[in-house]
Amino acid sequence: MTIATYKLTGRLDGASSPIHEKALKELLVGDISSVDIDLSELDYVSSAGLRVLLVAAKAAKAKGGKVTLLSPKPSTVEVLKISGFDKIIPIRA
Repeated sequence: MTIATYKLTGRLDGASSPIHEKALKELLVGDISSVDIDLSELDYVSSAGLRVLLVAAKAAKAKGGKVTLLSPKPSTVEVLKISGFDKIIPIRA
């Protein structure tokens, strides 16, 4: 199992979601089955952004891997918990 790291910065919203969704799907091709998504510099995540994380998690799971969210800011953790994503995708501080 090979793990890739993907860093999100700024905003993950309707404007940036398509780009990140495509990039994450492309990462999960070939030997890579798991992705650590670095959220340390992510300032904002919208419902469209949450969808990107979910799509990536489902794609990884289909390959026998997983997505792990790394170092989210407190405001991002709050959004992830309110939306229930902390129960779906592992979060590491």
